[in-house]
Amino acid sequence: MLATVVGASVLYSTLDKTVTLSVDGKTSEVHAFSKTVDDLLQKQGINVGPKDIVAPARTSSIGEGDTVVVRYARPLTLTVDGVKRTYWTTELSVDGALNALGVRADGATLSASRSARIDRAGLAMWLSTPKSVTLIADGKKRKLTTVAPTVSALLAEQKLTVKPLDKLSTVATAALHDGSVVKLTRIAKKRVTKTEKVAFGVTRKNTSSLYKGTTKVVKAGQAGKRSAVYDLTYTDGKVTKRKLVTSSVTDKPVAKVIEVGTKKRPVSTGSSSSSGSSGSSGGGSASGGGLNWAALAECESGGNPKAVNPAGYYGLYQFSLSTWRAQGGSGIPTDASAAEQTKRAQILYGKTGDSSWPACGPKLHT
Repeated sequence: MLATVVGASVLYSTLDKTVTLSVDGKTSEVHAFSKTVDDLLQKQGINVGPKDIVAPARTSSIGEGDTVVVRYARPLTLTVDGVKRTYWTTELSVDGALNALGVRADGATLSASRSARIDRAGLAMWLSTPKSVTLIADGKKRKLTTVAPTVSALLAEQKLTVKPLDKLSTVATAALHDGSVVKLTRIAKKRVTKTEKVAFGVTRKNTSSLYKGTTKVVKAGQAGKRSAVYDLTYTDGKVTKRKLVTSSVTDKPVAKVIEVGTKKRPVSTGSSSSSGSSGSSGGGSASGGGLNWAALAECESGGNPKAVNPAGYYGLYQFSLSTWRAQGGSGIPTDASAAEQTKRAQILYGKTGDSSWPACGPKLHT
């Protein structure tokens, strides 16, 4: 019996081993009668899959004081600059996983701390690398280097707030890439009230007191006023749309009244043979074509061929310099003879009738 007990004790001590077991970084010492790593794991209730790491290999034999390491594989869903992929890693930290996967994160922004632990359920995170983008906002164009992952993050980084009416060239959740162009257009609306002119109309009236082809303004037109309410749309500070909401006339316009001649023009019999006499008398009773030129001269200038009006009118018939020269006159009317002045007046009459002398023209027909 003693030999049996001693033999059993020796066999027990031979089969019983103290092994260090590390599972996902948690280390413990276990006693096992296992010959292999796989046998040890089964007895410890540790199930491993094909993606998990076991060292040494599951088929390896174990001895006293050995260490067995188990690392469970866990999913890491990583979105890099908008591109999403899922990896399986046995690394326990974010930094370790990125290094193991060969993901370059120098200067990048991460949604999780590099030291963050990845548990067996896995981890979803994003990583944004430095990139050159163009930002157009408030009418200004800027080129930036940013690690912002999305358009909204870029705007927040630049302290730009998107107001309800503003427009973005892309959705705020869009991922940024090297060379991305983001445009923020400011839209604003405003209601304003303006005072505006109202154009006057023109009324034409026939009159037998004027010759055909001649007209006379008897009442000047006057513009009115209206109060108009507009809805204005501004794009980056400039008015791009105007909509009339209401309007009301505050001052009515006054129509311009023009008399239109209907009187038949008399047939001219040629130049007056007595024009010369008006040259010597400054008017006299000269008449041309059956018209009383002396009466017109008397009315316009008192029959004085040297008469000058400070307003810029000269001679018997009070020519302006431009009208005088348009009828072939040269120099100043007051330097011409009375006969020359009458001749130029008769040429003017042939073009405009007596409308060139609004106040005194009727004297020609007396």
